[in-house]
Amino acid sequence: MTFLGENLPDQRVHPFWVTTQRLLRHRLFVLGLALFAIVVLAAILAPWIAPIDPNKLAMRSKFRPPGAEFLFGTDNFGRSLWSRVIWGARLSVLIGSSVVLINAVAGTAIGALAGYFPWLDNGLMRVNDALMAFPAVLLAIAIAAVLGPSITNVILALGLVYTPRTARIVRSSVIVLREMEYVQAAIAAGAGHGRILRRHILPNAMAPLIVQLSFLFAVAVLTEATLSFLGVGAVPPTPTWGNIMAEGRQYLTDAPWIIAIPGGALMITVLGLNLLGDGLRDVLDPRLRMQP
Repeated sequence: MTFLGENLPDQRVHPFWVTTQRLLRHRLFVLGLALFAIVVLAAILAPWIAPIDPNKLAMRSKFRPPGAEFLFGTDNFGRSLWSRVIWGARLSVLIGSSVVLINAVAGTAIGALAGYFPWLDNGLMRVNDALMAFPAVLLAIAIAAVLGPSITNVILALGLVYTPRTARIVRSSVIVLREMEYVQAAIAAGAGHGRILRRHILPNAMAPLIVQLSFLFAVAVLTEATLSFLGVGAVPPTPTWGNIMAEGRQYLTDAPWIIAIPGGALMITVLGLNLLGDGLRDVLDPRLRMQP
């Protein structure tokens, strides 16, 4: 004889697994994740899948079209385009990850302080507004040109340019959350500001932040390629997609693959990240949340 409810499986499911199931049912998210995973795996496995030195010169083999001997062809110096594109993927992932990390830390800190403490809001947001008054790409070009061409300076320039946008998104969420009843109850119970931010506000502000950071990764990769193409990014012959396209633009008629292949890799990366961000937005945004 059994009693009602005895030996029944626990029907409660952790919200993390519910969200994961919704994401895996979102076709655009899965497609974006697959495309981005290909780029990340290529970056991680670069030493094994592209063992040829990407800067090795072989003038006798220059302008070889894609084929069995050279999968992606060669450039004007006979360098393997396969190796240069694969190693360029590693650099793009590194720069995108670094910019996202800077924004996740600095943008969250600035936005949380501005949104939670009204007396800090005006000063912090006026600095934000001043930085956001300039077009992001132009400001990044100016900062990178002043600092000098290098990978580190590109990361610093992109981090500085896009942090105000992340801070404003976090600030908007914190302003709404600080007025919620459970936050007011925590204040009435004597909880400190640090505990309230850490335990009650920031965890509930993560959804829009995660979506923003996924789009920011794509923007950072695209902007880095733009900076390298204009000569204020990584110093040649460092293989970046922007550098490869910049070097191949004068040979567009004779060797179009020098621009087409790294351009295609850039397109796949940005498309994958945008689809991934769209999926995260659809699932995590309460106003657009998909039904299971």
